[in-house]
Amino acid sequence: MKNLNVALIRLLQFVVFVLFTFIVLVYFGTLILLPLDIVVIISDFLAMLGFGTLFGAIVALPVVAYLGKIVYTTPGLVQMMVDNGIDLVNMGKDRVAAFNKLIDAAK
Repeated sequence: MKNLNVALIRLLQFVVFVLFTFIVLVYFGTLILLPLDIVVIISDFLAMLGFGTLFGAIVALPVVAYLGKIVYTTPGLVQMMVDNGIDLVNMGKDRVAAFNKLIDAAK
């Protein structure tokens, strides 16, 4: 019965590890892909207004670059966003390590 309990705890530990890995990848992936999505939205909006998609992309790139500059020059904003991601990593590491206490108690 002890081996079954340890196996179940290990399975749940793996599930929590995969969950937090997915959450961190989604968080940092969103930070990377958000500017690209804004370019696509602006170029599609300008294409809807009758301008070409190429013209929309040419206009959207400087707009997104300017918005990125504003975000980058805002004091502490980029560091806070990175710190939030690092906190997610540390929280996931702590949650996965908490299962080790349960495994020691089950043995």
